Amino acid sequence: MKNVLYLSYDGMTDPLGQSQVLPYLAGLSQKGIYFTLVSFEKPERFEPERAKIQAFCDEHDIDWKPQLYTKRPPVLSTLLDIRKMSRAAFSLHQKKQFQLVHCRSYISALIGVKLKRKKGIRLLFDMRGFWADERIEGRIWDIRNPLFKSIYNYFKKQERHFFEESDAIVSLTEAGKNEILSWKLPSVSTEKITVIPCCADLNLFDPEKNDPDTIFTKKSEYQLNDKYIVGYVGSIGTWYQLPEMLLTFRHIKQLKPSAVFLFVTKEAPSSILQEAKKLELDPGSIRIVPVSHHHVPLFIAMFDCSIFFIRPTFSKKASSPTKQGEIMAMGIPLICNAGVGDTDEIVNRYHAGLILKDTKDETLTSFNLDFPHFNRESSMLGAKEYFGLERGVESYFYIYDHFVG
Repeated sequence: MKNVLYLSYDGMTDPLGQSQVLPYLAGLSQKGIYFTLVSFEKPERFEPERAKIQAFCDEHDIDWKPQLYTKRPPVLSTLLDIRKMSRAAFSLHQKKQFQLVHCRSYISALIGVKLKRKKGIRLLFDMRGFWADERIEGRIWDIRNPLFKSIYNYFKKQERHFFEESDAIVSLTEAGKNEILSWKLPSVSTEKITVIPCCADLNLFDPEKNDPDTIFTKKSEYQLNDKYIVGYVGSIGTWYQLPEMLLTFRHIKQLKPSAVFLFVTKEAPSSILQEAKKLELDPGSIRIVPVSHHHVPLFIAMFDCSIFFIRPTFSKKASSPTKQGEIMAMGIPLICNAGVGDTDEIVNRYHAGLILKDTKDETLTSFNLDFPHFNRESSMLGAKEYFGLERGVESYFYIYDHFVG
């Protein structure tokens, strides 16, 4: 039996867990990997979603061991959760004798390194991004505060251990991989790092599964027929540039007077509408619709184009936006900015839309909307070749099979 412990500080009842963890584990379990999954669940989501996630795990023979995430007080709560994860991991290993521990991001890797040092378990470090730098650049930690500066320095020191002591590393992007290799760490070679981007379930994000009548009916429900629909999918948090996206929409509306900005998001409408008001945008030209992950493809099918801008900081070299593969799979042209992971390289390679060199006002208000290089079939092919879930599962399985085969 290929016996693997999967550690995640993200919850499986979170949208991220449902799109970027569980589908991979389900695919890998079909290939003979037996998972014990430890995740940290936010109380407000845990009870409403628990039965659904448990049923999914039971169906795919995943032994789910959920823990409750602790939010307060800051820092101390995380230390308590790290201790809780460590106890769970070592206790489960005593019973199951894992061959490999798969650590999703930095918090989990703290426990993975301990397991490797004390129990000799193989370690897969699934980094997800330069986490400590994200905390600083995202203004979650204030480096001027001695406490947060100390925490940052601690994780940057541990980061080297994660890379050097792991048996395999997964980076979301080639840009992230190249950055790591540039550090010339003694035990980190190009062969040790596998690039696996945030993948999309192409069985779900399939334009052929949304018939024109259903799309027409849904457009009618939101008064969108005969409108040029600019779309955005997902949360709007630390990294996404909402003011810049709204400024871009104002420019598009000058080119396409019927344009409507459709946000498919569970964000509070007030946060979006307040920013729109600053730009004197008519609130009637904006729609904000919260939908479940399963219904997102139908709304993407309504788009004429889709926008996302991400702040191009150092840590974003390792960023792979989940929405990119989903939108490309649906054959919708993208408008995005350069300097974020492999995003611009992939868009250009597969003729998937328009890359803006930056998000300065003059750039956002001067581009043409004719998408001269967009090719729908090529974009959809790119989603399959680069972001397809089956490809991601095969890449992970290659690593697993190498170490526990």
